[in-house]
Amino acid sequence: MQVYWTKINKIIEETPEVRTYLLDCPRDFTWEEGSHTHFALEGFNAGDKPNRSLIRHMSISTLPHEDAIGITTRIKEQCSEFKTILKNLEVGNEVAIFKTHSNVPLKREGKNIYLLSSGVGLATFRPLVLDYFKRADNINRIHSLNIDSSRDFLFTDIFETAPDKKFTSQFADNRKDYYEEVKNLAGDKDGLFYVVGSDEFLVQNIEVLREQGIKAEQIMLDKHEQQLTEFFSFELSN
Repeated sequence: MQVYWTKINKIIEETPEVRTYLLDCPRDFTWEEGSHTHFALEGFNAGDKPNRSLIRHMSISTLPHEDAIGITTRIKEQCSEFKTILKNLEVGNEVAIFKTHSNVPLKREGKNIYLLSSGVGLATFRPLVLDYFKRADNINRIHSLNIDSSRDFLFTDIFETAPDKKFTSQFADNRKDYYEEVKNLAGDKDGLFYVVGSDEFLVQNIEVLREQGIKAEQIMLDKHEQQLTEFFSFELSN
């Protein structure tokens, strides 16, 4: 396993509770849209075994052409040891990244794509949307639906309806409105539905989509293949 140590290049305060940490790109480090990585703080590998309290599984919110590895995360006033340390890091401090992989690259099958996310989960979809804007081949259109009760919606410069690009964006600040809209979107029986958020959020969305007749193979989760059966109570089609 290769561990890349890199420096924080910039810290962006997206909202009062959300920050993006832009990291320098190591020379041979590459990734694609929808990628996640293991993001670790100094000291995580100091002992015989990795200190898991200093490691988090994070989505990369940028694309390689932006020349920075973006890690976007919510840091509340009361937070974990990991977030407390992260909150106090500054530009120039070192962090580690390793085991980078994408479970949710864009499927270019000539269909409509629906991006369903909760809160900072939108960070996973930012690179997918940018990749689509750059190259829309074999995608009919994309619709994003995000729920965030804080009403401090993220990346509104990108997640803005653009009819000329066949892209629409919606934000909801409550569960009732959000799930009503999910049901409406599920009227497209041929669409592809990407879902990112907490495990509870994934289960609830799967339930709603399945009730509307959406098949398992149309639902994309940011999970390893072996984890998928935990979220689906039925056989996944090949």
